[in-house]
Amino acid sequence: MEIIGFIVSLLVGVYIVVVVEGWANTGTLRLAAPILGAIALLGQESPLPRKADRWLFEVAPLLLLVASVLVLAVIPLAPGLIVTDLATGALFINAALAYVMVALVMSGWGPNGVYAMVGGWRFLAQLVAYSMLIVMPLAAVAMRAQSLFTSVIVSSQASLWNALAQPLGFVLFVLAAMEVSFLPPFDLPDAPGELAGGVAGEYTGVRLAVFRLGRLVLVLALASAITTFYLGGSQGPLLPGPIWTALKIVAVICLMLAGGRFLPRLREETLMEWSWKLGVPLALVNIFWVGVTLLLVKG
Repeated sequence: MEIIGFIVSLLVGVYIVVVVEGWANTGTLRLAAPILGAIALLGQESPLPRKADRWLFEVAPLLLLVASVLVLAVIPLAPGLIVTDLATGALFINAALAYVMVALVMSGWGPNGVYAMVGGWRFLAQLVAYSMLIVMPLAAVAMRAQSLFTSVIVSSQASLWNALAQPLGFVLFVLAAMEVSFLPPFDLPDAPGELAGGVAGEYTGVRLAVFRLGRLVLVLALASAITTFYLGGSQGPLLPGPIWTALKIVAVICLMLAGGRFLPRLREETLMEWSWKLGVPLALVNIFWVGVTLLLVKG
């Protein structure tokens, strides 16, 4: 029953992401768009590029989807509602996200096309820069909870959410999450209008449907991680825990999909410069702040 509930929650979450993404792009809510879009993709022909590395080309969308689902497997919807509560849950999320990079490099290299390859290497460069902005805020969250269990991290926010206790870490983690899911203004790997789709440009039909599904699940997974680590997870008055989790996840999805569209896309070297020269020092400041706060509270 837990697996069935997980699958149902996953499908509902993906549907919500598609609807919100359509709203962010067009300004209108089209509730039938996810179903119509899926039917259109599944009805397309799915040819193989002429000189593709077929193994990499075929596996990349599946790997992106699997990596995204693995992140969701350690996210608690409510106390006791979790697929697997690992002792290293927070680190497991970071490890699973590493395979997103592998999947996008494979999807860039596999088609043997210029635009796809440029998109894949762009993602590799920006993730190398921004991966520390995932690990370091997670370290600060684990410091406060004194645990890597995602369920314990949620319960540690009973008195104060981490978004308020660690606002700097919250902002950095949200920006890093948008970068990992290559949302605007960090959409350098696909760069509509610049790379003709980039890493996804050579995919059509069923292959493109799987790739897009993986990307949608990735957005859902990262929004769920933000909710777990910084917004108290299922905690909230009056409503049941799963409802609070769902509401917070939807709010984060709206923030991720709509917020970045008001910012210009930056060059990859500028993104890396900002990460190493500004982001990493700020993440260290956040860790120092959390450490000092814990010492003062214990003292």
